[in-house]
Amino acid sequence: MDERESLYFDTISLADSEAAAAAAAHRKSISQSRNTIYHSAVDLANDETRNSLRLGSGAAAEHAALAWQPGYRQSTALEHLNGGGGGGDQTDAVIAAQMLALHNGRNHLPTGIGVGGHTGTQGGALGGAGAGGGDDETYRRFDDGKRSVDFVLAYNGEDQVEDHRHKREIFEANLQREGLQLEHNKVQRVHFIKIHAPFEVLYRYAEILKIKVPLKPIPGQDQIFDEAAPAFKSCFTRMCRSLFSSVQLNTELFPEREPRIHLEFSRNYLELYDTEHPNYFDDSTRYSIINFILQRQHFLEGEETADNLGIEKLVQDGIYTCAYTLHDKADRDRLLKEWANITKWKNLQPLDQIKDYFGAKVALYFAWLGFYTQMLIPISIFGLLCFLYGFVTWSSDPISRDICEDSGTIMCPQCDRSCDYWRLNETCTSSKFNYLIDNNMTVVFALAMAIWSVTYLEFWKRYSAGLVHRWGLTGFTHHVEHPRPQYLAKISHSRKLAGKTQGTTLDPDVPFWSIKFLPNFTSYSIMVLFICISVIAIAGIIIYRMAQRASHSILGSENSMTFKVMILPMTAGIIDLIVISLLDLVYSNLAIRLTNYEYCRTQTEYDESLTIKNYVFQFVNYYSSLFYIAFLKGKFVGYPAKYNRVLGFRQEECNPGGCLMELCMQLVIIMAGKQAVNAIVEMLIPYLMRTVKEMIYRHGWYKSHKEQRLVPYNQFTEDYNLLPAENNSLYVEYLEMVVQFGFITLFSLAFPLAPLLALLNNVIEVRLDAIKMLRFLRRPVGMRARDIGVWHNIMTVVTRIAVASSAMIIAFSTNLIPKIVYAASTDDRELNGYLNFTLAYFNTKDFQVQPLLGGSQYVNETECRYTEFRNPPTDDHPYKRPMIYWKILTGRLAFIVIYQNIINMLQGVLRWAVPDVSGRLLKRIKRENFLLREHIIEYEKQHAMLQAQTAVQNQLHQTKSQESSVLRQRHGGGNEDATSFV
Repeated sequence: MDERESLYFDTISLADSEAAAAAAAHRKSISQSRNTIYHSAVDLANDETRNSLRLGSGAAAEHAALAWQPGYRQSTALEHLNGGGGGGDQTDAVIAAQMLALHNGRNHLPTGIGVGGHTGTQGGALGGAGAGGGDDETYRRFDDGKRSVDFVLAYNGEDQVEDHRHKREIFEANLQREGLQLEHNKVQRVHFIKIHAPFEVLYRYAEILKIKVPLKPIPGQDQIFDEAAPAFKSCFTRMCRSLFSSVQLNTELFPEREPRIHLEFSRNYLELYDTEHPNYFDDSTRYSIINFILQRQHFLEGEETADNLGIEKLVQDGIYTCAYTLHDKADRDRLLKEWANITKWKNLQPLDQIKDYFGAKVALYFAWLGFYTQMLIPISIFGLLCFLYGFVTWSSDPISRDICEDSGTIMCPQCDRSCDYWRLNETCTSSKFNYLIDNNMTVVFALAMAIWSVTYLEFWKRYSAGLVHRWGLTGFTHHVEHPRPQYLAKISHSRKLAGKTQGTTLDPDVPFWSIKFLPNFTSYSIMVLFICISVIAIAGIIIYRMAQRASHSILGSENSMTFKVMILPMTAGIIDLIVISLLDLVYSNLAIRLTNYEYCRTQTEYDESLTIKNYVFQFVNYYSSLFYIAFLKGKFVGYPAKYNRVLGFRQEECNPGGCLMELCMQLVIIMAGKQAVNAIVEMLIPYLMRTVKEMIYRHGWYKSHKEQRLVPYNQFTEDYNLLPAENNSLYVEYLEMVVQFGFITLFSLAFPLAPLLALLNNVIEVRLDAIKMLRFLRRPVGMRARDIGVWHNIMTVVTRIAVASSAMIIAFSTNLIPKIVYAASTDDRELNGYLNFTLAYFNTKDFQVQPLLGGSQYVNETECRYTEFRNPPTDDHPYKRPMIYWKILTGRLAFIVIYQNIINMLQGVLRWAVPDVSGRLLKRIKRENFLLREHIIEYEKQHAMLQAQTAVQNQLHQTKSQESSVLRQRHGGGNEDATSFV
């Protein structure tokens, strides 16, 4: 018996076992049969022997290489059955055919499926394509091949709990009562319920949910669309398409859609809607309507309260394993090829098709991410030019030149006992690198960043307004949303609201101070607690750095500049990144529970509450170490005769060139490290989880029969094996990008190449997010949205904070103000004596703690220098602040005030000059509303006239009928009289 005959008999044994699945004595044989089939047909797909039989040695290697491409999707068993797998795969074809036979109530293979030797492989595949073509119609449809599967419920077929079965029956009966059509699939251990929503149900709930759909062309709308378009659009569009033809979408796969006027759906105006338009009850709209129904159906009789309704509660209780929508094979493959593909990184995104597939909320995220990425291009180029300016003018910096040429300046030790004196010229290399980010272009780049951030936010609002109007979502607000079932369940358990929830009031008014205040206060108090924990962790890392300064490091000599400038900041930055990531992981999970504790009425309110709590924590968690280096490090050190100490350790000092270089290193480590961690979490972990599951299934390491994988033979069994898509799945993506936006606006002054790093990351991030959603996750339920929500407000606040941050970094962490004061005080425009101006003198006899020099060459030194503005020891007021220090401090404070006022004024002018909605679009919306009203009035008039005419015709017909009846009666009466007379 060869391999295919063995597989055939194993498959038949599966059919026999499934037929007797109700008998407990056959459960073991069922498990063995399924196990045999899966190991024989699916898991052996990667086996070298099977690949050699299917593809040959060369083709097998090509197949393995293709499997690693991001846009590649391995063909399914059913595709092999229908000849779509190239040369045809008899093993997968047999499995698919038998599963379809079981599904359709047969226990034999369809005609034409060969199970013989190698000579019949091609013929069998071709025969199967012809005979099994009808079964392919049920790939994502009902058994009749006509009704589409819009939603799927899955549950364990071996669940014998009577209470679970009873709740499922009641829930499914309620779904059918709403008009949904159900069909059961009980082929494998997991049973599925296929749900189809007929148009009658869609019409009814679209009217309830106030969903807008496109209308048929209205006379006069073309004139509105033409006038709304810019006058130079045609010429400019042609020029742009010719210049950037390589980034344009394939118009054959993604045709440009004609604009339409949208109207809230009403069954009274069915004749007005364009049923052929792609936006007319597209997949995302249908799925959102069905999900709305599923969330609001009860599963207990006689106890229909807010606590026993909704599919989420059933899934949480284990009555159903999951509920999900289905991927569409054709649309999914097209998006995988043209959008979710790393090689298409430079192409524009098909936003209309993304909206149809995933819904407006997901489409707005990708639209925002693409717009943000494109807006990073000009500021990245400008940052690169500023960085190159530092290279070009490297040799002209007087500070680094004086440091490198100096040979006699001895600096004071950087720790109390173990550190030795050191020469100033040892920081030659670090001072040159510091000049790359602290030069004449620093203020210019900060000004450009401030203007760019506001320009980006304002233009995004204009761009998103056009998108939202094109998708028919203008005017949509969260007030249109219905209450969350979890919210209704929560208020139903509240004793204080017991009187309000009785009767027919399903959504009572919940007072803030008596009901909402305590959960909100508790939630935000725990957030503050974790913020304190984060600050304590950062303080611990700072103390670690101080301790490293005070002890011999295992990473090298503490006196070497490599250790002081590179090794110590890098190790501290890596430790900081690890602590930040761990706290992020813990708090992210806790924030969801805290938000569930609150009274969030709608999904939008829930998302905003979760977002605010998380971002405030992330703001402190990610930026606190950078704020420390920018504003605190080296500012309150003291002087050698009286150092300011923390827990007995001396505070850290900045290098003679300033702390900007260390801020740059910390920014690069945290920013790049966070992006790398996010990429691992988003892509590598799902891939590894899938690989581990494959190994478990292949080697039979699962602990129980329930962990066996399903044999995928149609769309809902394929999607069942994917990861679930959570309602707040976009929260992580938004948070990642907004934290990145904070990095480049708050601290890119210390590293002008930060926007370039963000640009490179985002170009790949768009495609990776698309791949994740199409390949690893189940299809999410489409949700409506008119903007990106609270994230825009968060970025606006960050932009305002960035102005103050840039002003203080320039004032206190760069040499700009001291240089200006020095030049004004000494008339030394070339700054030749500036380095000596910034170094104070110290008599070594005045040390608080004398250093243990041992055999040092500096044993007899009587004087050393340190970076401070203080009087020399020979002055009448030794080590006190001189007048020049107060002049510099005044200049710094004056610069902060002037800089912030100028930037705020420029930003205000930009916000005024760039309205949220363009004038053309606003005019178009008004004219469309007027035209729509007139069109409806005309339709109502014609409809009324038609009804009047129909009524008149009916009345005339009724009158004629009555007259004819009277005549017949009279004629009949005359005959009777004549007869009687005769």
